[in-house]
Amino acid sequence: MFQPKAAMLPIFRLRPKTKPQAIRHGFPWVYADEVVLDRRTKGIEPGSFAVLQDDAQRPMGVVTVNPVSKIVARMMDPDPEAVIDRAWLAGRISRALALRERLYDAPFYRLVHAEADGLPGLVIDRFGDLAVIQPNAAWAERMSGDIAAALVDVCGLGTVILNGAGRARSLEGLSERMEALIGDAPAAPIEVPMNGAIYLADVMGGQKTGLFYDQRPNHAFAQRLAAGARVLDVFTHVGGFGLAALAAGAMHATCVDGSAPALALAEGGAAAMGAADRLTTRREDAFAAMEGLASEGASFELVICDPPAFAPAKPALEAGLRAYERVARLAAPLVAPGGYLCLCSCSHAADLAAFRNASARGIGRGGRRMQLIHTGFAGPDHPMLPQLAESGYLKALFFRLDG
Repeated sequence: MFQPKAAMLPIFRLRPKTKPQAIRHGFPWVYADEVVLDRRTKGIEPGSFAVLQDDAQRPMGVVTVNPVSKIVARMMDPDPEAVIDRAWLAGRISRALALRERLYDAPFYRLVHAEADGLPGLVIDRFGDLAVIQPNAAWAERMSGDIAAALVDVCGLGTVILNGAGRARSLEGLSERMEALIGDAPAAPIEVPMNGAIYLADVMGGQKTGLFYDQRPNHAFAQRLAAGARVLDVFTHVGGFGLAALAAGAMHATCVDGSAPALALAEGGAAAMGAADRLTTRREDAFAAMEGLASEGASFELVICDPPAFAPAKPALEAGLRAYERVARLAAPLVAPGGYLCLCSCSHAADLAAFRNASARGIGRGGRRMQLIHTGFAGPDHPMLPQLAESGYLKALFFRLDG
């Protein structure tokens, strides 16, 4: 893809009353009400590049522009002379790869975590010789071919899949699509080893890229509590905490989810581990399942609830916190005395304090006393950009319950 040199790029200028300090200090986004939007700038094609200037016409770097998005510009490179091309992409991917190779023995991880890896709106998960890219910003959609080629250059991959689905793309004005950019789409789910368990990732038909790597360290902590335990994993997806618990010697795991395909993958993972006889799956609404288990008098030494984002944005925060409280209230009575409850949130709009308070209220209303013994976050292959709270979305609270 041809990328004009900086001298040829259009100019995007901050409004006079907009303070540029946050952007100069690393905040990666520019909102529509912070820049001069006239007929010229509104006519820039989404995904194009421009030079961002402050109100004194001093250059601040190269940004990608999308006039139809609330986030109208995203910082690509603080060097106003930068050329965003395949070589530039390879440099950013190489830097991301160096971190993951230091952290992990096997090539199964999140390779690129969007803004935190200097590639705004772009997610790349690696599954051995295959990678799945999610271009959630217009520039990444336009340059998806260059991104795939750079991945081959840097990582020597044989297959690159584009997964163009999700709410983030709609906010950028992008349509859904799924295709193999390089190589052939796999005919069967991919086996992914993680924390001694085996997961099956459906990279063409599963949620997101097919597997959630972010919970890896929280799976590992749960494994410390799982040996010999009866485990309940609610909102399990493809086996999540349940398979990790089985790998650590849990007596039995019950996995609950509303998706039959996801549960089939969980069962396949358990079979691949030789643990199929210790797994039970329940296809059911999670709230109804917990109510049903309580009516049956069920009890577990370890209960984990890892729901989808109930508060994906600020307007949903109040309702989302009520939902998290309800999860805690229904889950708490299912924990055996002295057992453990793990509650998770992937809602960036609900910060740690708000989520912790909602969880504690729910546990209390479920008639239980608690100790908070551990707070977990996403793994280091999901680095956080300190200036961008949204990049630190995942929280996992581990409680020991009495009473």
